[in-house]
Amino acid sequence: MPAQLNDCPVERVFSMLSGRWKIPIYRHLHTSRGPVRYSELLRHLPAISGKMLTEQLRELEADGIVERTVTPDIPPKTKVEYSLTPQGRSMIGFLDRMSEWGIAHIRNLGPEQ
Repeated sequence: MPAQLNDCPVERVFSMLSGRWKIPIYRHLHTSRGPVRYSELLRHLPAISGKMLTEQLRELEADGIVERTVTPDIPPKTKVEYSLTPQGRSMIGFLDRMSEWGIAHIRNLGPEQ
């Protein structure tokens, strides 16, 4: 998120969701219905690089959408899992309505568009 906060709530929300991979990451975390390991996200989104996945997850975490949980595993490894925060889960209805609007809008455009 940029250092200067935007006064328009709609612009702020779109800024939080901007990025090629944020919606696919969000959707996978939502449909998994539980914590997801970093490696699972990489497998589920094969076209994303590890660097980009880390960047997008950090931004979602900074915006309070995703929670990162680190637990000790067999040393020297640690187990890192990601899940939606309550704030992130509260976006489900909003994104569903956006999807419905998008489907209707695409239909209204017709086959030539």
